[in-house]
Amino acid sequence: MLAQAQATALRAIPVTRERRGSHRTYREVLVGGIRTACLSRAQLTALMVGDCLAARGGRRRPKLVFASNGHAIALAASDAQFRQYFEAASLIHADGQPVVIASKLLTRHPIPERSATTDFIHDAATAAAANGLSFFLLGGSERVNGRCAAALMEPYRELRIAGRHDGFFRREDEEAICQAINASSAHVLWVGLGVPLEYEFCVRNRHRLNVGWIVTCGGCFNFIVGDYRRAPGWMQACSLEWLYRLLREPRRLFWRYAVTNPLALFALLTRTASSPVAHRLPASVAR
Repeated sequence: MLAQAQATALRAIPVTRERRGSHRTYREVLVGGIRTACLSRAQLTALMVGDCLAARGGRRRPKLVFASNGHAIALAASDAQFRQYFEAASLIHADGQPVVIASKLLTRHPIPERSATTDFIHDAATAAAANGLSFFLLGGSERVNGRCAAALMEPYRELRIAGRHDGFFRREDEEAICQAINASSAHVLWVGLGVPLEYEFCVRNRHRLNVGWIVTCGGCFNFIVGDYRRAPGWMQACSLEWLYRLLREPRRLFWRYAVTNPLALFALLTRTASSPVAHRLPASVAR
C-alpha cells in the first residue's frame, strides 16, 4: 500500500513548461526571493525515494535539499553569501507556513502544503524503511545524535541508520567525515549543524559525497528526542510557531525574531513571483 501511495504521489507531480522533456519534474515558484518547490509532503517523499534509488552506486550527483522558512528568507534577503548557498540547492521545500500562505495569496501556482522538516523526517523514515534506504545523521551533541538514531529506529523497525556523527568537529575533519559517510553507503544524509554552518558544510562538501539526498534539518534532532517542543497545531496553521518558541525561549530568540520577522515579511510581499519558475524562463520568453 505504501509503495502504491508513493507511486501515486510521484505521478501527481506536475511537469513544468520548460521541462517537458524531463521525467516527472515539478514546478517552482519564487516566494520571498527563494525558489520553492510546489510539492506536497507525499510528493516530496516520493521524489526522495525515486532519486535515492536511482542514485545507488553513485551514478548521480547528490541533491542538496534545503528548507525555506521566515528565518531563511530574512537571511537570504540580507546576506549575499547565504543567498548563494540557496542558489546552489537542487530543491527547496516549504518548511514554514508563511511560505505556503504567501504562495497561495501571491502566486497562480500555490504550494499545496507545508513540508516542515520535523514532519518530513518521519515521512522519509517510513518510506526509507519500506524501500530499503538508509540514513546518516550528522549534527547535534553526541547525546542528542545517539538518542535521535534510537528514537527513529524504534517506530520504524526496518529503518537502517547506516552511520552517525555529532556536530562538533573542525573544518579539517570534514574530509574524514565525508569518507565515513561514503563508507556507510547511506542514501540520505541529514545535516543538523545549525544556520549557517549546515549550508556551508553541504555546499562545500557536496562533491565529496556519494549519497542520494543531502538534507539540512537544523534542530530537528532535538525535536525528535524531546529537547524542543512543537507548537500546537492551530498555532502552526496560523504561522505562529515562532511566537510559541519565543514565549518558551525569550532570551535566546527575542532579537532573532525582532530582526528577521520584519525582513521576512518585506521579502514575502515584494519578492514573490506571480508566475511559476519566472526566474528560470529563457531570456527570449522573459522579454
